[in-house]
Amino acid sequence: MEAIVYEEFGGPGVLHLARLDPPRPGPGQVRVAVRAAGVNPLDHKIRNGWMEDAFPTPLPATPGAEFAGVVLEAGEGVTEFAPGDDVLGWSATGSYATEALAETAALARKPEGLSWEEAAALPVSTGTASRVLDELALAEGETLLLHGAGGGVGSVAVQLATARGATVIGTASPANHDYLRVLGAIPVAYGDGLVERVRELAPEGVDAVFDASGRGALPASIELRGGTTDRIVTIADGNAAELGVAFSSGGGGPSAERLAEHARLAESGELRVEIAQVFPLADAASAHSLSEGGHVRGKLVLLP
Repeated sequence: MEAIVYEEFGGPGVLHLARLDPPRPGPGQVRVAVRAAGVNPLDHKIRNGWMEDAFPTPLPATPGAEFAGVVLEAGEGVTEFAPGDDVLGWSATGSYATEALAETAALARKPEGLSWEEAAALPVSTGTASRVLDELALAEGETLLLHGAGGGVGSVAVQLATARGATVIGTASPANHDYLRVLGAIPVAYGDGLVERVRELAPEGVDAVFDASGRGALPASIELRGGTTDRIVTIADGNAAELGVAFSSGGGGPSAERLAEHARLAESGELRVEIAQVFPLADAASAHSLSEGGHVRGKLVLLP
């Protein structure tokens, strides 16, 4: 099989295509032919070696957490899936590859009407967004400030939060403001003067803050929460602990049941999945370079 591999931490240039022996599924696992793999900002942070405390990575490594594909082989004790089943979920061996292993508990069936690209873009973004909204205990009638609202996680979080009956103020570059309005958010430009701009939009304050960008917005967020770090969660700012802000890393594990529901919503059009760009697997370094730029609308996807 082919896979993207890196033997050392560093920039996108450390990624290269390699030929490896196909993995064999253990008990409770399946081997999958990957049809599409999602690219996430966490992937390049791990590749750079910036996340070793939270996600220790033995080298050589294959990046990627999420994929959609077809079951090739079932391991011992597997009864939920069989060869030929279309699935989406989280990989146990790295998804930037033509084949990958996955625990059956981390898989859902792919709806027929959902494209491979859309399916591969769902697991991380929907799982992360719904988890953080639960951690924030966001409720109907509340106002959420969402940083990085135009990205893969942010785009989904806007939709899930508004579905809960919340008002979402989303920070993004001006080029993404019309897009956020379509998703249901009130857009606001990030950068200097953010506190004043948000206060104009929410004179009574914001009830919770979800930082999906990690670009230095936490001090302003604390100010907008009246000086408290309560109900502020980041998934991207490495300085969170210094500020006393909660960092959500998904320690509870993925929910296949929730993923199946999100896949159903995406197939029906009730949940919009924005694909920013598709790359061939061999061009993973270009996808990482674009991701690191920080201005991607929606998700990047690799096709083996």
